[in-house]
Amino acid sequence: MAEQDQFATVPMERVRNFGIIAHIDAGKTTVTERVLFYTGITHKIGEVHKGEAVMDWMEQEQERGITITAAATTAFWKDHRLNLIDTPGHVDFTVEVERSLRVLDGAVVVFDGVAGVEPQSETVWRQADKYQVPRLCFINKLDRTGASFSGVVDSIHERLTKDTVIITLPIGEEDTFEGIIDLIDSQAWYFEGERGEIVKKKDIPAELAAQAKVAREQMVEVIAGTDDGLTEKFLNGEAISNEELVAVLRKAVIRGALTPIFCGSALKNKGVQRLLDAVVELLPAPNDLPPVEGTDPDDEEKKLSRKPSADEPLAALVFKIASDPFVGQIAFFRVYSGKMTAGSYVLNSSTGKQERVGRILRMHANNREEVPEISAGGIGALVGLKQSTTGDTLCDPDNPILLERIIGQDPVISVAVEPRTKADQEKMGEALKVLQAEDPTFRVKTDEETAQTIMSGMGELHLEILTDRMKREFNVEVNVGKPQVAYKETIRDTVEVEGKYIKQSGGRGQYGHVWLRLEPLEPGGGIEFADEVKGGNIPHEYIGPIGKGVQEAAQNGVLAGFPVVDTKATVFDGSYHDVDSSEIAFKIAGSMAFREGVKRAKPVLLEPIMSVEVTTPENHMGDVVGDLNSRRGRVDNIEDRVKLKIISAQVPLGEMFGYATALRSLTSGRAVYSMEFDHYAQVPKNVQEEIVGSTTTEEKPDLE
Repeated sequence: MAEQDQFATVPMERVRNFGIIAHIDAGKTTVTERVLFYTGITHKIGEVHKGEAVMDWMEQEQERGITITAAATTAFWKDHRLNLIDTPGHVDFTVEVERSLRVLDGAVVVFDGVAGVEPQSETVWRQADKYQVPRLCFINKLDRTGASFSGVVDSIHERLTKDTVIITLPIGEEDTFEGIIDLIDSQAWYFEGERGEIVKKKDIPAELAAQAKVAREQMVEVIAGTDDGLTEKFLNGEAISNEELVAVLRKAVIRGALTPIFCGSALKNKGVQRLLDAVVELLPAPNDLPPVEGTDPDDEEKKLSRKPSADEPLAALVFKIASDPFVGQIAFFRVYSGKMTAGSYVLNSSTGKQERVGRILRMHANNREEVPEISAGGIGALVGLKQSTTGDTLCDPDNPILLERIIGQDPVISVAVEPRTKADQEKMGEALKVLQAEDPTFRVKTDEETAQTIMSGMGELHLEILTDRMKREFNVEVNVGKPQVAYKETIRDTVEVEGKYIKQSGGRGQYGHVWLRLEPLEPGGGIEFADEVKGGNIPHEYIGPIGKGVQEAAQNGVLAGFPVVDTKATVFDGSYHDVDSSEIAFKIAGSMAFREGVKRAKPVLLEPIMSVEVTTPENHMGDVVGDLNSRRGRVDNIEDRVKLKIISAQVPLGEMFGYATALRSLTSGRAVYSMEFDHYAQVPKNVQEEIVGSTTTEEKPDLE
């Protein structure tokens, strides 16, 4: 109970909200497990490779040895409360990283000491840049064969940022790695005891003293360069205390001017305590950051802000929905201002509806501790919210504010699913509804032509995990069809086209008549609708329905039934009938005109192009490149990394199914690859004809 009281009384300046982010397999969860052990949350260390990691609590995570869902926990280190989120590294679950970074104040970016900066390292770094999250780098796995601290630092400088400062150096590398040198206190740190829990500080080994002296001078120069007062001291040759260095470095980290680099081996229990010290010393507290910005829910132009203080009106963001087998749906939230109190009523300003706050939990992976309230700067979970979802703002009903939403990416791959038995049918609908509420990148729809249920997601693994969860958590058995690529359609020409809907069947008829101009937009333009009707040829109340007709028609293209994108539809003329015209008639006329216009405007198919990076031994490079070329891939770059070749290529997603198996057989299992969505591009004519020929739509337009 004393620990619970301790949790409640921590002042905001001693709170750190941070996440651990990295490429898959860089050791994020292993670092997190050490953090939990050294902070006293766990009494034994769970190893990822044995399926025992506390933070990887889902069965699928334990079997695969990867993190799928971001797990939150609360721990203590040196009188500071750490709210920590361990995020996934696999690109299929990148939204978990995105929504975690949205609510965190700082991040620790973990790098593999052998592989250095990998593709997903770049993705999470860009996401951290987007949300302006201060970060620390931790170069992990320095005990592995082929590990190179300086090599990883070089790759960070080359691919991420040059604004770094080295704070710790390794003592030895590979099998001789035995500790770290802290350049701030100029001491060697050794980690003894069965789990590295006993930290011994000694003099720097004589053979590394000269190297450490040079590195410390460089560190002091870099840190001093971010502060005018310290620069003057440095140039005048005056002594600079360690306290001054840390204070100036902290300010530089918080404003994003410098990223400190630390090193160690989490698996061998070396360097994690120094990293924890750095989290406390260098990452921001919630009140170090500027007020959170938002808008008035009733007037988007009106900007509002809330200071990070418990005395301000409540403003909180729901950043994740999870289903829990014991308590039902849980909403993870971050309080930016005010207090979230159990039993109170809050306004969901995203939906305009009030919600009652049920139980408030502080999470530790999948264990929980009930608390009466969480105030500004805190992260917790709510039980009992009925109508809130990822990205919603919860606020004081008397002082509404709408915070920036978290927007999920569009899925790029789909599969058809059907229940195996009648009993599974009802349960499947419920399971899909719950999974969709949890994951903004997971979409479900019913194909109107085939009446099939279509699941769409970010990759094969994403959909495989969701299907597996349906079976385990909801006891639903399903049959899954072959993966389908999320193609899109667009136009290449500008056309003007007429749409006329006239129906006379006794009594009042239906009359809608429009002229539309369709023109191509830049990639990413979606569907735009504009009104240029002059002289009242179409009354204003019918313009909206025409736009709806266009939007609905765009859902199913004319080539193969895929959504039409990057097209602008402008209504510029038409006519109406005093008696027979109606909203529905103009909606149908708009829809007819759009479909006819797309047919005439040189429609083409677009396909998702993936950014693929293959790491392969040199002697297999030719086979790998040849195989990528045969998949319509374009190799952009080949670089060397410690007896390995890194091949970067752009390949259509449709050609990448089953690539993991093909790559294994090509390279005797020695190559690995990662893949993420890059952009949409036009499908070559022969491939387009094949795809269009394999779909069953009515009359096909001219493909010329």
